[in-house]
Amino acid sequence: MSLLLRSATLADNSIVDVAISGDTIVWIGNSGSYEEECKESLDLHGYVLTSSFVEPHAHLDKAFLADRVHNPDGDLMGAIRGLHDVRNTITLEDTIVRAIRAVELMSRNGVTAIRTHADTTLDAGLTSIHALQKVKSACSHFMDIRIAMLLEWPISGMEGADHRALARDAIDSGVDVIGGCPHLDPDPHGAIDYLLGLALETGLPLDLHADENLRPTSNDLEYLAEVMSIDNIEHQVAASHCVSLSTRSENDIRIISDKVASAGISVISLPQTNLFLQGRNTDRHVPRAITPITALRKAGVLVAAGADNLQDPFNLMGRGDPLEIASLLITASHLNPDVAHSLVSTHASSVILNQPAGVAVGMKANLVAVKATTLRESIAMGPPDRHVVYGGVVIDDQFRNRK
Repeated sequence: MSLLLRSATLADNSIVDVAISGDTIVWIGNSGSYEEECKESLDLHGYVLTSSFVEPHAHLDKAFLADRVHNPDGDLMGAIRGLHDVRNTITLEDTIVRAIRAVELMSRNGVTAIRTHADTTLDAGLTSIHALQKVKSACSHFMDIRIAMLLEWPISGMEGADHRALARDAIDSGVDVIGGCPHLDPDPHGAIDYLLGLALETGLPLDLHADENLRPTSNDLEYLAEVMSIDNIEHQVAASHCVSLSTRSENDIRIISDKVASAGISVISLPQTNLFLQGRNTDRHVPRAITPITALRKAGVLVAAGADNLQDPFNLMGRGDPLEIASLLITASHLNPDVAHSLVSTHASSVILNQPAGVAVGMKANLVAVKATTLRESIAMGPPDRHVVYGGVVIDDQFRNRK
């Protein structure tokens, strides 16, 4: 065996040894009962061992811009305008440095895979994509990074011709995922039709910024589900944010959730950023701006959760730690700890990697051990003392810095 993890506490509070061969978990048993020799062992007494974290929705190209980009309104459009004002100061090299800093931070916290969106605009062209492709290559030995094209709007009609051409350039450059913001497009349904068509044509997954507002009339998610169901489309599709669903009636939420489940669409909740951006125009009954996770899950929708932005004008906060997001989900969405944890780990893996994950024989050895006595305590305390295993290899700063 290549690695033995000794005396680890699992989510069910059992204490076990875990044997790993190559990149796969091959044996789990009572602590102290494994007898074969291993090349390397790690004592995890006092640590909670779980599947590693997966960040299903990041913006690595914007990371750590909070002190450089001003957002006086604090809302979504204020952040977009602020970023546009300084776009000419953001270079490829600058983006690479900030993104690698973010990736290394997330890795130390136990993240082993990231889906990052990359701004794809007429002003900046493919700069963000090219920068993040370099980051993907530089960090590939400790992080699985998937890059989603985040196509600027408008997309439809004559006004969208240049953006559609830019989308083709992005695909030719080798992006991993098709993406865009239909909720900001003057023709949301047209944007969805085009982006879904691109995903089907290329075979790439689709991840849309959908309904990132508090307008009850916003229906990106529902329209996407209806189109996929009517045309019997089976494809890897995710809808991120889906904030406006929380403004609908309970009956509407149930009906739409059923449509989303039938269409096989995954939903990615992004509580920290949406709590920051939305609901700023009222002091009374301030909405939580989080998609109704419990209703979606009850309908059978696969739901994941992520951080979205990291210390930039869209979210001034963030520690690159999925346990911070899990804690928010427990407080603001009333999830119990094991469900909240699954949304940032095993469910997130299913959404962006399209593969199961967990501490079980036969699973990939992508794991994180957190200094805590229980799963709940690990979320509550979020201790920095962690051990990370990626592909059966214990990851530390020396390994991360390997060229």
